[in-house]
Amino acid sequence: MNRSRMPLVAAGLAVAAGLATVAALTGPVAAEPNSDASTPAASVTTDQVVTWGASADRTGGSFTDQTVRNIVHTSIGGKNLRISLSNVFGDRIVTFDSVHVGLQSTGAAVVPGSNRQVTFAGSTSVTVPNGAEVLSDPLPGDVPGDTNLTVSIHVRGASGTLTGHNLAMQTNYVSAAGDHAADVDGTAFTQQATRWYWVDALVVDAPQQVDTVATLGDSITDGYGSTRDANRRWPNYLARRIADQPPAHQFAIMNEGISGNRVLTDGAGVNVQARFDRDVLSQPDVRTVILMEGINDIGGGVATSADQLISAYRILIARAHADQTCILGATLTPFEGAGYYSPAKEAIREQVNTWIRTSGEFDGVIDFDQVTRDPANPKRFLPAYDVGDHLHPSDAGYEAMANAVDLRQLECTR
Repeated sequence: MNRSRMPLVAAGLAVAAGLATVAALTGPVAAEPNSDASTPAASVTTDQVVTWGASADRTGGSFTDQTVRNIVHTSIGGKNLRISLSNVFGDRIVTFDSVHVGLQSTGAAVVPGSNRQVTFAGSTSVTVPNGAEVLSDPLPGDVPGDTNLTVSIHVRGASGTLTGHNLAMQTNYVSAAGDHAADVDGTAFTQQATRWYWVDALVVDAPQQVDTVATLGDSITDGYGSTRDANRRWPNYLARRIADQPPAHQFAIMNEGISGNRVLTDGAGVNVQARFDRDVLSQPDVRTVILMEGINDIGGGVATSADQLISAYRILIARAHADQTCILGATLTPFEGAGYYSPAKEAIREQVNTWIRTSGEFDGVIDFDQVTRDPANPKRFLPAYDVGDHLHPSDAGYEAMANAVDLRQLECTR
């Protein structure tokens, strides 16, 4: 199993996973200069894991001397929060001269006393070249699990082309001109946004036995059609199931779905083969990846045979295994009634699913098709699980998908 691929420094501190207290993020962990390294607290070994992630993509619009307040939802709790900011799709160098993180109160407001400044190599300002990303210094203190955080970023001057995530399923906020990252009230944030901007991962220290699970896919993993601001994507439901497990069997969950994404060619976002390293293999402590992608290739006519997708899956499997990372294959859910459905395309989907189930090439199989289809018409979603477009699940459908994951498979070892 691969360990901590990003350039992070282990802090050697215990984690209070899932601490949902207002006191979290309000102050640094007190130093203990006279502590004995032989004491249990000092001997705990930690790793970095991704408690929240969203794949970077090119987004529309631009900002000039404005502050964005992103609302993100943690999976597992931890310590020593680090913020990853991405300018991968930018067309110029950008400078972020004020970055703060706090606990969301309501809307754009932050819980008083929780909004703290983030630094980069000791500086409150960081300049990021186009095509690059940067990781902050650790912010001492506890980070609560299953909680909304605010990540507020002020850009100096003009941003140019924005890097972000287009389908947040979360209301975010943009200010009028000026640096409002430190503001506790939300009055300066006069615009709402349905995208996340610049922030692409939150990293925390967790006990060594805790690893990261990456969910990789398209709009169904991204959570299209789920209730906005409610965190009801299937990876969210999965994270809540995992949080109920004993500490030795817990995982951080990162969501690397991109709505409209494809396996074989670029569509919305670069294709999954091109982004596999950046979005999965380079992230901290990824033990297992769950791959569910291909329906857009089939529906859009890019994949004209099952063999094309199978060949691409084999490449991804080989790359994961070369990196000592497990990869689980998830079957493609029904889509009869969707705008790009045809009987010929359905035949390809069924052939792909048969291969996923029977080839034995993935490290495990999650049968999302079986749990979401209508027994009376297996080519369609069960009506209660259909958001209405016959392609995407409802909240109940996303929950059923999460419940179909055998949690023991996440502990796969290579």
